[in-house]
Amino acid sequence: QVQLVESGGGLVQAGGSLGLSCAASGRTFSSYVMGWFRQAPGKERRFVAAISRGGANTYSADSVKGRFTISRDNAKNMVYLQMNSLKPEDTAVYYCAASTRAVIRTSSNEYNIWGQGTQVTVSS
Repeated sequence: QVQLVESGGGLVQAGGSLGLSCAASGRTFSSYVMGWFRQAPGKERRFVAAISRGGANTYSADSVKGRFTISRDNAKNMVYLQMNSLKPEDTAVYYCAASTRAVIRTSSNEYNIWGQGTQVTVSS
């Protein structure tokens, strides 16, 4: 089973960019579908983006399409989230998650391994 550690969060002005990274331990990283979720204060954890095991397929929430890009490097056991044109409503704790499902999933219930989260704050 992999363990996940996110990094790269911080404070950025609206319109700016930020890149998140998620480092996975273990030798079975490529067998997991990987996803990013976010949770704003007082709100439910929501799906942001996911990527298939080999990286050929991705899917993003409508709210971030065209602005956020998910990618992975299985040789380095890493998954990334590049966030551009950030808005104040993107402010949240961002979580990296792994799923043993065969295809991309958008429900947090389908992900059984989670990182500790990294804070992203977008100022207006």
